[in-house]
Amino acid sequence: MITKISAYAQLMRLHKPIGTLLLLWPTVWALWFASHGIPLISILVIFVLGVIITRSAGCVVNDLADRNFDGHVARTKKRPIVTGQVSIAEALGLFLLLTIFGFFCVIYLNNFTIMMALVAVILMTIYPFMKRITYWPQVVLGVAFSWGVLMAYTAVQNALPWESIELFFIAFLWTLSYDTIYAMVDREDDKIIGIKSTAIVLGQYDVLFVTTLHGLVLLGLLLFSYQQHLSSYFYPFWFLAVAVTVYQTKLITTRDSQKCFKAFLNNHWFGLLIFIGIFLSIP
Repeated sequence: MITKISAYAQLMRLHKPIGTLLLLWPTVWALWFASHGIPLISILVIFVLGVIITRSAGCVVNDLADRNFDGHVARTKKRPIVTGQVSIAEALGLFLLLTIFGFFCVIYLNNFTIMMALVAVILMTIYPFMKRITYWPQVVLGVAFSWGVLMAYTAVQNALPWESIELFFIAFLWTLSYDTIYAMVDREDDKIIGIKSTAIVLGQYDVLFVTTLHGLVLLGLLLFSYQQHLSSYFYPFWFLAVAVTVYQTKLITTRDSQKCFKAFLNNHWFGLLIFIGIFLSIP
C-alpha cells in the first residue's frame, strides 16, 4: 500500500515541486495586483490548492500521453507508468479524482471563474499531445501556465480588465522562455523519438530566442510596475531578477543538458523575487 501511494506521489511529481512553483508565482502576482494588496485568505487558499491539483493532474496526463516515449529518455525512463508501478487504468482514475478535487475548489468562486477553470482543464489535457503535432508546444504550455493570471482577476474582480491581459502576456512569455530551456535538456533524445519542441525548431537560435524573451519579460514587468504605481521597493528585486536571467543565459550558452536543467530550475528564484517585490511595493 505504501509503495503504491509512493508511486502515485511520483506520478503527480510531488517530490519535484518546481512545476508547481512555476505555476504558482504568476498566479499570486495576479492575485496581489487584482486585490490591490493581500487577497482574501479564502481565495488565496483555493488558488494554492488549485495550483497543486492542476499541476499534479497535468503530470498524470503528460505521463499517460508519453508512456510509449518516456522509456527511451534517460531522464524519464523510471516514471511509474513506464516501470509498471502504476497502470493506465489507475492513472486515469487518479486524474479523474484530481479533477473532481479541483472542481470542489473552484465551486466556491464566481461563475466566471468556474468557466475559466473548465478552459484550464482543456488546456492542461491537450498540452502533452501538442508535442506530436507542432514544434511549438511551449506556446500551449505558456497559455496553460499563465491562465491562472486571468482566473485570479475573475475570482477577485469578476472581470478581465486590460491589466490582466498585460500580465497574462508577460507570464506567457516567461513560460515560453523557461520551457524552451527545459526542452533544450531533452533535445537530442526528443529528436530520436520524434517529439517536437521549440528547442529543436530553433536550433542554433535557441539561446538568442530565450535571451530575447527574458528581455521582453523584464521590460514588460518594468512597464507594468510603473502602470500599477508600485513603490521603489520593487526595483531592487527587479534588478535581482535581471541577474537571475543573466546567470541562466550563461548556463544555457554551452547547451549542456545538465546546465540547461539547472537554468530551468533557477526560474523559481525569478518568480519568487518578482513576487517579493510586488508584495512589498503595492501601495
